Amino acid sequence: MQVQETPGSCPDECPLESCLQLLAGAWTPNVLWRLRNGPQRFGELRRGLPGVSAKVLTTRLRELELRGVLARSVLPTSPPSVEYALTALGEDLHPVLEAIAAVGKRLQARAKRARRAREGSAR
Repeated sequence: MQVQETPGSCPDECPLESCLQLLAGAWTPNVLWRLRNGPQRFGELRRGLPGVSAKVLTTRLRELELRGVLARSVLPTSPPSVEYALTALGEDLHPVLEAIAAVGKRLQARAKRARRAREGSAR
């Protein structure tokens, strides 16, 4: 039996929902964005994400590891340190994040133009 979609709806096994589930959670897109240029240690991630607590970042990293989006590697240093890197699945999310960032830039430019227009009309 074939599922018939109505415009704007998504079937039970919606690919959009599958992708959005990977990006769900506070700070998830930010963590993935930070890791897009290569592996980072916990401290590097934390410094690169001002405002995130250690607890939330730890929780998010564990969830992303369980989802198969990132890999956690214990480095043989003294004391041991941990490094996080995107998996192939995490790398697959690059175009999604790039598209979101591109829309964000357009929204920022639009807001800036609107602000200038308001300031110009107030004079």
